[in-house]
Amino acid sequence: MYDYDLLVVGSANADLVIGVERRPGAGETVLGSDLAVHPGGKGANQAVAAARLGARTALLARVGDDEYGRLLLDSQRAAGVDTVGVLVGGAPTGVALITVDPSGDNSIVVSPGANGRLAPGDIRPAASLFHASRVVSAQLEIPLETVVEVVRSLAPDSRFVLNPSPPRPLPPEVLAACDPLIVNEHEAKVILGDSCVSERPEDWARILLAKGPRSVVVTLGAEGALVASAAGGVSHVPSVKVDAVDTTGAGDAFTAALAWRLGTGESLAEAAAYAARVGAAAVTKAGAQASYPTAAEAEAL
Repeated sequence: MYDYDLLVVGSANADLVIGVERRPGAGETVLGSDLAVHPGGKGANQAVAAARLGARTALLARVGDDEYGRLLLDSQRAAGVDTVGVLVGGAPTGVALITVDPSGDNSIVVSPGANGRLAPGDIRPAASLFHASRVVSAQLEIPLETVVEVVRSLAPDSRFVLNPSPPRPLPPEVLAACDPLIVNEHEAKVILGDSCVSERPEDWARILLAKGPRSVVVTLGAEGALVASAAGGVSHVPSVKVDAVDTTGAGDAFTAALAWRLGTGESLAEAAAYAARVGAAAVTKAGAQASYPTAAEAEAL
């Protein structure tokens, strides 16, 4: 019996958000809205998104002993996330500087802070969390060597989900554990590197699958997503049409929803279809964690 449906290992940032009429080019200054501060970070976002949907969720992360760290812990607890695995101190809390244009598109610069100090040595003492979790999800806003240690700490029957963002080449040990590897178009091209010999997302999915993951999901924004596995081949999951307000954190909501539903026994295509509804609901509101839907709101789409 698992205590948690999902353990998220990853980053926790304070999102500092400014709305702009258009994002600045090189050497350009533009005026923006008042500064808004929100709890964010890919790991923290995924944990809140899953908990809002009803998943029993725990977070393993590191924050600073500062105002932003307290903001993040309060947000996790308010959503129902177990923060027993959140370490405090060692560096200032990570910060993401985000500009959002009127179409809802965003540009983000991240200062890792305490996220960069989440080390392999922090993972090993958390063995009980890994053995209590049905699914483990990670991203790359923490050191890659820490993600490698996460893979080595997985319980025999648990499932590992990775969104390699920000993208970088992945060692075979990590790729082999992914079930699925979840990438957007930019991340797919970085992970493929010289193997990206096609402009067709269907080919990206097949080539990525050949690199070792047990399954692959390629998200395509308004075009939906592709799911790929050795047994099921490549199939398309349609998007849900909504009026986008802010896309910040929508990918994290998608990943969290997919990871949770896979743990309940749904197929990859079924879980991705549900995740598409959750991601669509998230873009209809401003902010990251504040935009995440409950299960009832997701089903309404």
